[in-house]
Amino acid sequence: MALSGKLSTEIVIQAPAGKFFNLVSKSLHHVQNICERVHGTKLHEGEDWHSVGDSVKHWTYVIDGKVVTCKETIEFIDEQNKTIKFNLFDGDIGQQYKVLKLTVQEIDNSNGSVSAKWTLEYEKINDNVEAPYGYMEYFDKSTKEMDAHLLKA
Repeated sequence: MALSGKLSTEIVIQAPAGKFFNLVSKSLHHVQNICERVHGTKLHEGEDWHSVGDSVKHWTYVIDGKVVTCKETIEFIDEQNKTIKFNLFDGDIGQQYKVLKLTVQEIDNSNGSVSAKWTLEYEKINDNVEAPYGYMEYFDKSTKEMDAHLLKA
């Protein structure tokens, strides 16, 4: 069984182009007020929530019905391609994965629709750890909640 892998999901959203990426890249700390499964987030280190590499955030959220925690940093933001990459570590993640990298991209589809694509790259600490499938359900539900919020705004 492989210790590393990649999972991906793409969800069509109704919010106007650019709004979802703007939320994820500039206002992600507000998702604790938008998404049911996000219990809280706080700035752990640094002065800016959205600076690349400098800030560390602490998250508390629900995966597979369990409250879990992790820390997160932003590895890069590509404004042109509406892509942001996060490094997730410590807390519950550190007990199961050596590496857990999350890439979020807003995609303008050729038919005029917009999608949110979530990709997790992971390396498990051993063969007894399951791939992070619960995160795919979490991203699906959270994307729909963020989209509904953006449509009201």
